[in-house]
Amino acid sequence: MIFKELLFPRRCPVCDRPAPFGKDICPACQGAFVKIRGPVCFKCGKQLQDQTKEYCNDCQKTHHLFERGLALYEYNSVSRAMYGYKFSGRAEFGQYFGRQMAIHFAGYLKKWQIQAIVPVPLHKKKLKVRGYNQAYLLAKSLSDYTGIPIYDKLIIRQRNTKPMKELDPKSRQINLKNAFIMGRYDVKLQRVVIVDDIYTTGATIDAMSKVLKDAGADRIYFLTLSIGRGL
Repeated sequence: MIFKELLFPRRCPVCDRPAPFGKDICPACQGAFVKIRGPVCFKCGKQLQDQTKEYCNDCQKTHHLFERGLALYEYNSVSRAMYGYKFSGRAEFGQYFGRQMAIHFAGYLKKWQIQAIVPVPLHKKKLKVRGYNQAYLLAKSLSDYTGIPIYDKLIIRQRNTKPMKELDPKSRQINLKNAFIMGRYDVKLQRVVIVDDIYTTGATIDAMSKVLKDAGADRIYFLTLSIGRGL
C-alpha cells in the first residue's frame, strides 16, 4: 500500500497536485471548501439568506417525501473538485470527501437512528463508462466510519435518465418517473439515509424515497456533499 502511494500519490482535491505522503489534501488548501452554516432550511438543508424563514422557497411549495436532509459544502466552493471527482477519474477524492461527511454527520445519523445507508445508484451503462459510482464511495466512507451498513443494491436504477442539470424541475420529475426499483434485499428497513454528491431540487431523493416507502420504510433522510443556496 505504501509502495503504491509512492508510485501513484493521491491528488489534492483543491489544487489537483500530488498531496503530501499520507495526506488527502495539501495543508495550504485546507479550508478552501466552504461548509454550510446556519440558518438552513429545516427540510433540505439549503443555507438561507433570509434568517427569519424556516424553509427555502422550493420546500415551501414542494411536498417532499423525505423527512430531512443536510449537505456539507456550498456547491460553488467545491464544484471544480466535484467535476474532477465525477468526470476526470479522481475516484480518490471520494475517500477524503466521504470521511469529511462522516466526521460532520455521524451525530445526525445516530440521532436519526439510521439503519441503512443507501447511495444513489448509477445506471449500468453510466457506471461502465465512469468506472465507479461517486455516491457509493461517499456512502462507503460513511459506513466504514459509523458502522451503519451500506446497501448499495437496495435500489436499482433501471432507466438511464438524462443528466438532471439539463432539465427544469418539472422535467426532472418526468425524467425520473419509474427510474428506480427495489433490489432483492430481503430486509425490512424503517429508517434510511440516502447519500449523493449534490442536492438541487430533490427530485432524485423524492423518487428514491417513494420506492423505499412503498417497500415499507418509514422515515427517509439524505446527506449530500454539496448544495446550492436557498432563498
